[in-house]
Amino acid sequence: MKTIKEDVIEMIENLPDEADYDEIMSKIYFRQKVDKSLKQIEEGKVITHDEANKRIARWIK
Repeated sequence: MKTIKEDVIEMIENLPDEADYDEIMSKIYFRQKVDKSLKQIEEGKVITHDEANKRIARWIK
């Protein structure tokens, strides 16, 4: 299993040489959010589609 550092290095190495700081940070941020979401799914920290719709309906009121 790769470490986070190894994953980040690999992501950066796969970017074009012209990539700027914003592009690099965007890739890292996106990956962090995806990994966090996958962990929440594994831990069962999810809600149903119906529950999500109910919450959104309350926010819109």
